[in-house]
Amino acid sequence: MASFPTRETTRLLMDRSVPGRVGAILPDCDVPFQKLPDQSLLRAELELPEVSEPEVVNYFTCLSQLNFSIDTNFYPLGSCTMKYNPKINDEVAFMPGFAGIHPLQPAEQSQGALELLHRLQGFLGEITGLHAVSLATLAGAHGEFAGMLMIRAYHQARGDTARRKVAIPDSAHGTNPASAAMAGFDVVELASDKNGNVDLEALHEVAGPDLAGVMITLPSTLGLFDTNIVEVCKVVHEAGGLVYGDGANMNALLGRVKLGELGFDVAHLNLHKTFSTPHGGGGPGAGPVCVGETLAPFLPAPVVIHQGDSNGAAYNLAEPEHTIGKMSGFHGNFGVLVRAYTYIRTLGADGMKEISGNAVLNANYVMQALKDTYYLPYDRACMHEAVFSADWQKSRGVSGLEIAKRLLDYGFHSPTLYFPMIVHEALMIEPTESETLETLDSFIQAMRDIDREISENPDFVRQSPHTTPVSRLDEAQAARRPDLRWKREKPFL
Repeated sequence: MASFPTRETTRLLMDRSVPGRVGAILPDCDVPFQKLPDQSLLRAELELPEVSEPEVVNYFTCLSQLNFSIDTNFYPLGSCTMKYNPKINDEVAFMPGFAGIHPLQPAEQSQGALELLHRLQGFLGEITGLHAVSLATLAGAHGEFAGMLMIRAYHQARGDTARRKVAIPDSAHGTNPASAAMAGFDVVELASDKNGNVDLEALHEVAGPDLAGVMITLPSTLGLFDTNIVEVCKVVHEAGGLVYGDGANMNALLGRVKLGELGFDVAHLNLHKTFSTPHGGGGPGAGPVCVGETLAPFLPAPVVIHQGDSNGAAYNLAEPEHTIGKMSGFHGNFGVLVRAYTYIRTLGADGMKEISGNAVLNANYVMQALKDTYYLPYDRACMHEAVFSADWQKSRGVSGLEIAKRLLDYGFHSPTLYFPMIVHEALMIEPTESETLETLDSFIQAMRDIDREISENPDFVRQSPHTTPVSRLDEAQAARRPDLRWKREKPFL
């Protein structure tokens, strides 16, 4: 079971204020004293606790232990890189030549950084089987938007302005229809067939002269490789459209499948998912876009080229001929790009192939172990994630959300809940490639134990978690009116 500092412990540390007690000794001031601002801008008293240095250390250590961390626990929702991220990646990104460089420095002073970006463009193009790459986009959804703008620009350049429709499977990431709509397209939903693939009959119905393209996540959010994918690309191309690939799930394909060879025209990669940058809590991320030759002239600027100039700079920034323009202030999230480059160079081709193999193996291991306990809507080999339904447990009075809360008591984070939405009471479990067999077995046993508890004492599960610093929150109020700071309940002594 998990063990956390209690909320009362952290409060008491702040309430121990004693007048005159100090936690730091400041050196004598070695600069001239400056005139203070106007008195109206100054506070007569500043209510800060007066505590010793050990109490300060205790306080912040306890706060850190309230966080659920990938360095201490298992996240079965690896989608946002809740997996091990090699520390060497951070060390390289923190090197002074990378961390201290300014994006406005002239190219001749930035050759090392530009060479790294140029090499990374080449690596990502090789991995995806696509012709050209821009690293400028800052996140997955940012890359999606850039991809759809390129598709729009391509059709407009051909005078094919009637193509206003983009088809998107019903199992897609929610950002896909949003990105297409933001680019000015009309979104049409594609149904999935009984096996979780794109329904080819539904695709044929929309594959007409007004189809600009399709957006497809491969593997899908159902954790499945679409066995119709080559036919899907063929149908779209024959109709004059283009195929966009959401590469958020490339963890399952590294070294084994190239999107360009399947027929994709453009794809983005979530470097903060597949390529190791920690991403929990909203950023930073990177979503480079990779394109075939057809769309290469439309890439967002800048791209890095290898071409000497009069100043002796071998690497320079350039704008593609028909670029859709700049998508960000500079050249992308440079620190994330350095981490991805380090990850790729450290692993090499064989290592990346091993990643995808282990990710798929781990997900199928969990799927086979739990499919007799939790309902499996699509009973076929999965890729990097297995999508269950909690319907069997719901029929006994306990929802997927309550199962997730109970998992916290076992020391595990929740899996992704209620997504994809075409699976009722969905539990999406993505163990990633970096978890050991022992960890997976512990998680599997916890899931089985919770199922047993639902039969024996459902109220106990419904009231979970029992061991965390905060138990059951009002979900709506926690989102709308979060309480994010400590407030003293009595005056300092």
